[in-house]
Amino acid sequence: MAKPAKNTICIWYNGGAEDAAQFYAQTFPDSSVGASHRAPGDFPSGKKGDVLTVEFIVMGIPCIGLNGGPAFKQSEAFSFQVATVDQAETDRYWNAIVGHGGEESQCGWCRDKWGVSWQISPVVLIRAVADPDPAVAKRAFDAMMQMKKIDIAAIEAACRG
Repeated sequence: MAKPAKNTICIWYNGGAEDAAQFYAQTFPDSSVGASHRAPGDFPSGKKGDVLTVEFIVMGIPCIGLNGGPAFKQSEAFSFQVATVDQAETDRYWNAIVGHGGEESQCGWCRDKWGVSWQISPVVLIRAVADPDPAVAKRAFDAMMQMKKIDIAAIEAACRG
């Protein structure tokens, strides 16, 4: 067994951790699926031999997916924030998540079909809402608040006033 990462994100799934890991590996760069581990005995949401955990990496971040069952639900209190460089990359990730059974939310947030939240955040937006000119930051923020998927051209126009 390879030495485990010092800090790993554990994501609770109501089943489907392996499918989620495969989807992330196919969708995002620097992502992969590692070992799956089967339960050595029955557990509240499964039986001996069912996949209990799966190791995976999402854009360089080590994760463990736990098929823990319905006891805990995902929420926006945890999300992956993906910094994108242009509209094409923003659209690609957003469309992959939403188009694969996920759903749109507000301000660049969406949820995948397993309930995990993602912030698809263009670097232009991140910089704009932190602009040292408070008027520019406010215009960018106000524009973002009207969006689901972030429209970079609209953010840039808002910055210009």
